[in-house]
Amino acid sequence: MNEPAPTATIYSRIAEIGGEVWDACAGLGHPFTAYAFLAALEEAGCVKPQTGWAPQHVVLSQGGRAIGCMPMYLKGHSQGEYIFDHGWADAYERAGGRYYPKLLVAVPFTPVTGPRLLLAPDAPAAARALLVGAGIELARRHAASSLHFNFLPEADWRSLGEQGLLLRNDQQFHWFNRGYRDFRDFLDALSSRKRKTIRKERELAQEAGLEIMALTGAEITEAHWDAFFQFYMDTGSRKWGRPYLNRRFFSLLGQAMAERVVVVMCRRQGRYIAGALNLLGEDALYGRYWGCVEDRPLLHFEVCYYQAIDYAIRRGLARVEAGAQGPHKIARGYVPVAIHSAHWIADQRFRVAVERYLNEERREVASNIEHLAEYAPYRKGERRREEAREDTPL
Repeated sequence: MNEPAPTATIYSRIAEIGGEVWDACAGLGHPFTAYAFLAALEEAGCVKPQTGWAPQHVVLSQGGRAIGCMPMYLKGHSQGEYIFDHGWADAYERAGGRYYPKLLVAVPFTPVTGPRLLLAPDAPAAARALLVGAGIELARRHAASSLHFNFLPEADWRSLGEQGLLLRNDQQFHWFNRGYRDFRDFLDALSSRKRKTIRKERELAQEAGLEIMALTGAEITEAHWDAFFQFYMDTGSRKWGRPYLNRRFFSLLGQAMAERVVVVMCRRQGRYIAGALNLLGEDALYGRYWGCVEDRPLLHFEVCYYQAIDYAIRRGLARVEAGAQGPHKIARGYVPVAIHSAHWIADQRFRVAVERYLNEERREVASNIEHLAEYAPYRKGERRREEAREDTPL
């Protein structure tokens, strides 16, 4: 007897789906697509229609069980996405169109590559295309201008291109572990000048009387979250104008995912003055937020970059992804890599214009990555191996 055809259902709250169903498709390897992370955003009220993030999660079912899920949101703006399309919105609206609402498949406020088409291990081959089709159908139903898939793994990115979506590249800076025994072993892979610079920066940052600690699991208390939230609000108010997360989110994160949270905290004379929040994946450490209430020289580099590298080496992790932007990371051992997104545009005339723009943009991004890689601080032999890691497609 043949299986019934898969059906797609849209949910306005991830709690309606439940953690068991969601994680059976998402798996446990990536912290940001886990039910606990996405549910904490919604339960805390950071993600809801009133903030311009209306959940429209897709569950693909067959024979009474879920075979695929997709985190999707109806957006009334383009904030908190890190794949910037404000120029597209402006151009379309100046031409008489209406860019919002749009649909977005992504993890809110999180510029981290990871699975977006979440498939059960035994999902049929057609499930991927069916999830994409469900997103396009919902976009048409909402009269949305577009559907966007942000921070895709390269294989999924190519697959969506084969389904007719427009392909986009940008860049980030990641650190890769080459089997270093310790931080000193990593430094030995750098050129002499860069090695001396990093040692000096660490000495200046780790001044006398400053305690730096990496906390995880039960070590993280509400007092730590209280201090960290002050750091987060200070940075957010200066960089973004309106921080996306509230204090309750961090408590929920700690309650649901404590073993996957790594908080680097700095204390001076008994007072916490700075910190950085990281999440732990199967083979990577993901840096997310940093802040401070005292401006100390070079402390940002120490807490966000060097402490993350040190932690990754001790845990045997393959890489550190330190978030969006930041060519200054190159001098700290991070190298440029391509990131990927895919886009469906409803208006065919507008689609042609966007496609023309993206064709040129991809070439520019590839050229920029190649150029920036020349500034990596590794010794000549090490640099060649780092450059070989990334095959950046046009």
